[in-house]
Amino acid sequence: MAVPVVAAVVLLAVSWQVAVDGPLLGLDGSVRSAVRAAHRDHPDALLDRLGHLLSDLGSAVPAVPVLLTAGVLAAWWWRRARTERWWLPLPVAVLTSGLIPLLVVPAKAAFARPGPLGESLAPGQWGWYPSGHTATATFSYGVAALLLARAAAPRVARGLVAGAVLLALGVGAGLVWSSFHWLLDVVASWCLAALVLWALDRWLPRSHARRPGDPSGGSAGPG
Repeated sequence: MAVPVVAAVVLLAVSWQVAVDGPLLGLDGSVRSAVRAAHRDHPDALLDRLGHLLSDLGSAVPAVPVLLTAGVLAAWWWRRARTERWWLPLPVAVLTSGLIPLLVVPAKAAFARPGPLGESLAPGQWGWYPSGHTATATFSYGVAALLLARAAAPRVARGLVAGAVLLALGVGAGLVWSSFHWLLDVVASWCLAALVLWALDRWLPRSHARRPGDPSGGSAGPG
């Protein structure tokens, strides 16, 4: 229970501070200053390109196609393993892709937070809080990993989860390095996704056969 409790507390605290322009936002200023100093003192075009590349991994393309493809592949694996409700990964993937804007866009409009470059919001423009790219990456790659991990060998499952975590961290780091988002914008999206992923991990079936062809396949067990 520690993960959802910590994620909820951090999300509520950060959202409150953003809403009231509280002192916790000083952390954003400090990180922003450190990033600007790093750019100034150690200019590196390769790092800048890497930051943009990592940020782009949080775009709807490629994140959502990866999620939907994982849903199709997981359903196929589950069906070959004769798992009950083998079709479940398909609606989970589709609903997740629709859930991301439903959670993020209203929050962006409500908080209307300006970005780290200081640009003012145009009338009707969404704010920067929380980070949509971070949410898209964490939700998409995280749910994809959960769906596939249920039908994978333990070592593969651990690799999938680790890969999803690294992608989520990388996108957030790229956004902050490229001054596309404040740090707390990114942290809020990580926390929001952690709550959803934690709930989904407990709701998805856990007992079914491994994917046919896996060395550990052939018997039912936790995913």
